[in-house]
Amino acid sequence: MPLLTKDLSVNTPDPNDPVFALHEGGKIEVRPSVEVRDREGLSLAYTPGVARVSQALAEDPELAYRYTWKGNTVLVVTDGTAVLGLGDIGPIGALPVMEGKALLFKDFGGVNAVPICLDTTDVEEIIETVVRIAPAFGGVNLEDISAPRCFEIEQRLQQLLDIPIFHDDQHGTAIVVLAALLNSAKVTGRNIADLRVVVSGAGAAGVAVTNMLLDA
Repeated sequence: MPLLTKDLSVNTPDPNDPVFALHEGGKIEVRPSVEVRDREGLSLAYTPGVARVSQALAEDPELAYRYTWKGNTVLVVTDGTAVLGLGDIGPIGALPVMEGKALLFKDFGGVNAVPICLDTTDVEEIIETVVRIAPAFGGVNLEDISAPRCFEIEQRLQQLLDIPIFHDDQHGTAIVVLAALLNSAKVTGRNIADLRVVVSGAGAAGVAVTNMLLDA
């Protein structure tokens, strides 16, 4: 059975289908990084011990990178308007993809990632929501947000927040394309400056790829 198809009859959930079987119950979960087995451990991890940590962070917010998950956790946020090759399938349809991206962050980078699928396509509402929940995260990965809205959202968030803002569909794709061109130029003994590259489309990926190649 093909892994990806637009035949809706094939996409009907089937417990014997390996794709649906793998996704059952979701692909990610939250687990504690410390063990609490007795009253003493509970009093250290939660009240009253946690109050001391909270007071310290209130006085110096930078300590959050050391004493909370913030230093190793990113937000993966989408509105579901440009998901894979499926297009605008909404926040619920986008959730399995965002779970998959969170899985990749953890398995390949050791970074915790939390998928957030927003039920709005309004630029201002998306920006406001991300800004309001950003204090708990060390970075934001924008994912599968349609162009040209994605450009404004990324730029505005970079101005408003003091944590890394990364739009995967732009910069992740551009990095891969540049790496492929550099390697192909090396293999063929050519200079990348002498190559003629055609970019088809002016969406998130196309614009970012063009900008990166011009700077290479």
